[in-house]
Amino acid sequence: MLCRLGEAAAYSLGMRIVVSGTHGTGKSTLVADFASHHAEYATLGDPFELVDAALEQPDSGAYYLQLEIAAARLLEASVDADLIAERGPVDFLAYLTALHTLGRSRSSGVVDPWAWSLATQAMRSVDLLVVLPLDSTIWLSPEEDLELRDAMNDALLDLIDDAEIISAHTRVEELSGTESARLARLDLVVQTMSATR
Repeated sequence: MLCRLGEAAAYSLGMRIVVSGTHGTGKSTLVADFASHHAEYATLGDPFELVDAALEQPDSGAYYLQLEIAAARLLEASVDADLIAERGPVDFLAYLTALHTLGRSRSSGVVDPWAWSLATQAMRSVDLLVVLPLDSTIWLSPEEDLELRDAMNDALLDLIDDAEIISAHTRVEELSGTESARLARLDLVVQTMSATR
């Protein structure tokens, strides 16, 4: 699956929401809870679900592939569609940055400029970026690579402040608290944004 980098993605007519965060922050739960109350929204699952089992190890190759998938589904979606996606290209830029920071990258260089360009183009079509920062109350087994989890969280929080990646068009909301509090806040933000479109 290859995405052409051409003209900048046009602003969508539908509402496009991306829910981002490191692993184990409640993204799947929030997306599922939102979708259960908003049948008009198409739901896009974690790109990890579309990766070949042979690439399931968290390495740079798997993250580049997931970035490409995340970007393609945003760029190829109908401009009229209301959608909520678990993870966007910015997630995988954060994972790739984290691997580099931890010295686990396949190459000694920084993240491939092609990945930055593709992620930037796709993120221009996002109306609302919901970020779930790392929550110490959510326990994960040490087998879940907690070092990478922390490093990705730090990289993601840096990236969402980068105006080259996240355009002024995209509203960014960091959500914390209980599952019900996160959902209530997301519902309110979407309602407010929809009323002003």
